[in-house]
Amino acid sequence: MSADAIADFLAEQRDEAPEELQPLVLDFENYWERKLWHQLTDALVEFFNHPGSAPQRLSFYKTFILKFADKINQLKLVQLALKAAQQCKDDNERLEFLQSVAKKVDNKNSQDALVKDLDEAEQKLDSLDSVEAIVHAAFYDANATYYQRKNDFANYYRTALLYLACVDLTAMPEQERFKRAYFLSVSALVSNSIYNFGELLLHPILDALAKSEDDSWLRDLLFAFNRGDLAAYDVLSDHISENRLLSEHATHLKQKIYLAALTEAVFRRPPHDRAMTFTTIAEETKVSPGEIEHLIMKALSLGLLRGTIDQVDEVAHITWVQPKVLDMKQVANLRQRLLDWDASVNQLGNWIEGAGKDVWAA
Repeated sequence: MSADAIADFLAEQRDEAPEELQPLVLDFENYWERKLWHQLTDALVEFFNHPGSAPQRLSFYKTFILKFADKINQLKLVQLALKAAQQCKDDNERLEFLQSVAKKVDNKNSQDALVKDLDEAEQKLDSLDSVEAIVHAAFYDANATYYQRKNDFANYYRTALLYLACVDLTAMPEQERFKRAYFLSVSALVSNSIYNFGELLLHPILDALAKSEDDSWLRDLLFAFNRGDLAAYDVLSDHISENRLLSEHATHLKQKIYLAALTEAVFRRPPHDRAMTFTTIAEETKVSPGEIEHLIMKALSLGLLRGTIDQVDEVAHITWVQPKVLDMKQVANLRQRLLDWDASVNQLGNWIEGAGKDVWAA
């Protein structure tokens, strides 16, 4: 395509672009004529990131960007191509388009722009000395999508959180923030290996659930599990039955809240008073006495607790409980325990002083 044809194309696209984007299209022609590829690339990225550019992205990529694709940063070329791919009319066209992009950047000068599968991607990322955050974000996002399709909840939870660590949350559309918060919350609840939600509970992504009128209960449910709150779980149980994925794992969720109640009961006790009878545990967790031993063994096997079980006397001797994120009520309980400890230390000091009398030097 000649320089005149490019100018005609840009003039046509400028007329079709929203008014606020027309100055950028004017810049395209200026940078193109002066061969300022870096400035042109940045202007194109800004244009493609604007929602109003969506109908024009594909034609811009095919007609304009491919004319100088070899002269610009290959990673940014892939970013532009991925934005353009969203405008393909169906999956077959999108696949063909992305395959052509992969072929375009398959060379030794674009090692961070091309990967053929997730295993290769991981090996390639590990082999590179320095990689931009956007590359890691794309890798973790692809992994998260893969694990989500497989219903591999634990790995989805892990990789989705890694993705969020690589992106600017404020730049993420509100609807996407809500979807990611929703899927992360459900995955954390139904996973067979996730019993500590601390990283998620502290993440600002959960604010998207708090703003939802229909799904704010999911955030409340996470916090109920975190503090082992059986009463709150019962209040929210109607929502569980209405959610397909949660209702399918209802039995597992009930066992999980019992385990949470057990760890919370242990946590509330001072370290010197963690020999708990099966009767006490049954009262704290609402689990039938015949299932208490199995519940404790489950907690021990999952690493939530450490200790021993005296089957004869029906007593569990707990020596350690897994740390977790505390809410304000739990922090208040911890504060009270510290105050009690301080008072007991003072009392012991006063007793020693009185018992020692003249033995202690002033």
